[in-house]
Amino acid sequence: MAAPGALAQHAMEQAVLSVAKRLEDQLDDQLHRLENLKDDDLERIRQKRIDDMRRQQEMSREWVARGHGAYTELSDEKQFFKEVKGEERVVAHFYRESSWPCKVVDKHLELLCRKHLETKFFKVNAEKSPYLTEKLKVWMLPTLALIKNEKVVDYVVGFDDLGGKDDFATEALEERLAAADALKLSDAPIAAARQQQQQRSVRSGIYQRASDDEDSDFD
Repeated sequence: MAAPGALAQHAMEQAVLSVAKRLEDQLDDQLHRLENLKDDDLERIRQKRIDDMRRQQEMSREWVARGHGAYTELSDEKQFFKEVKGEERVVAHFYRESSWPCKVVDKHLELLCRKHLETKFFKVNAEKSPYLTEKLKVWMLPTLALIKNEKVVDYVVGFDDLGGKDDFATEALEERLAAADALKLSDAPIAAARQQQQQRSVRSGIYQRASDDEDSDFD
C-alpha cells in the first residue's frame, strides 16, 4: 500500500499533467483554426491590423501635439487647469526643488513619459502652488496625483507603494500607475499591482469622492 505522501505527490503530478494537456489542446485548436483560415479571412485580419496601426499613429500624433511625450514643469497654477482639460490620463508630480526623493521620481517620469504617449506627465512646484496643493489634498512630497478625465482617482505618496526605498525600478512605478489605469500596460503585472493597491490605506489608494461631487475636480 502506497504511503500517504506518495499518493499526494502522485495526485499533484496528475493535476499538473491535466492542466498542461488542457493548455496544449487549446493551442492545438487555435493553430488548427489559423491553418484553416481562408484567403478572405486572412485578408480581413491583415486589414484590421493595418487599420489599428494607422489609428494608433494618428492618435500618437495628436498626443504629441497636445504635449504628451515630454515631462514638463508648469509655470503657474492657471496652466495646470489648461493642461488637464480634455485629457483622459494625467500624472501630475507635486515636488519641492530641494527634495532628493522628488528628484528620484523625476528620473523615472522622464523615462515613462516617452514610453507612454497615452498619458500626459508634468510636474508642479508645490511651494509655489498653495491653491492646488490644498484643493488636491497634497500633504507630503513627492506626491503623484493620478487624474482621469479631469478627476483625481488615485495618489502615489512617497515611496511606500514602491518598496519603501529610493532605489526602486522604473517598472515598479510603471506597474503602480497601470494599476490605477493612469497608463496602459499588459494585464499580468497590472493584476499583481492592483492586488497590492487594494491593501493600502484609503489616503494613498483610490481617492474617495462624495456622491454630490461634480464631473470635474478642476471646474
